[in-house]
Amino acid sequence: MALQGLDLEVQKGELMAIIGKSGSGKSTLLNLLGCLDKPSAGYVAYDGVNITEFSDRELADFRNKHIGFVWQKNADNLLNYLTVVQNVEMPLLFSKLSKKEKRERSMRLLEAVGLSDKADRFPTMLSGGEQQRVAIATALINEPELLLMDEPTGAVDKKTSVMLQDLFREINRKIGVTIIIVTHDISLADRVDRVVMISDGKISSERVLKEEYRKKIAAGEAAFQDIVDKVSSEQESHEEFSILDKAGRVRLSAELREAVGIDSNRVKVEVVDGKVVISSVDKD
Repeated sequence: MALQGLDLEVQKGELMAIIGKSGSGKSTLLNLLGCLDKPSAGYVAYDGVNITEFSDRELADFRNKHIGFVWQKNADNLLNYLTVVQNVEMPLLFSKLSKKEKRERSMRLLEAVGLSDKADRFPTMLSGGEQQRVAIATALINEPELLLMDEPTGAVDKKTSVMLQDLFREINRKIGVTIIIVTHDISLADRVDRVVMISDGKISSERVLKEEYRKKIAAGEAAFQDIVDKVSSEQESHEEFSILDKAGRVRLSAELREAVGIDSNRVKVEVVDGKVVISSVDKD
């Protein structure tokens, strides 16, 4: 799914969730935020630096230094032939830290996620929730500024999901790392400070979850989905965003062309009150 006119700013130290259905564009957004892909139009900036202009090597170095990842499938996070502590240490393979320093840092993180007593076990000896906690420790070993999580609770039961959600919040508060969770699970929304709903490649609604809403949800007096529906209806827009590439070409979706009656490859372009207006060409 291509992103359309999406403008998102994330503050340092935020704990936020990007929620959307399958095909909504949330995975595309995750790949852009994680420097795994480059946008065909627009840009991604960190601390005011446009990283879209980086070379592939520069982008890889930036990603390894500043960003940690936790994926839904534990097979993408861990190596089964290494012990838990060896998995956590793996990103430090080319670090200048001594072997002792690597081990001490790894054990501190395993203690933080409650698994220091299972450091010498292999991933296959752990439950799904424990494997995810190892993945979180591994993602934090390089002390990243940003932690990206792709459906981190998608493969665990409800009880484990709640435990992991509490852990996300604890890590965010104690370590101060910025955490962005990409998910389709609406239940995660009341565990974060900010929620962005994405649909058809663009933001459909956004809400900073205030404490009074959090208390109502916890007490069963309100459902987060009701809040989302209310915000969505308040912010409903009839605008359509298009992509302007580097050559100055504008891509118009089939829905937009149909809505304004464009049925040929010629359109009328005007500048009206500082805006570029595109309309269909009157037929003779």
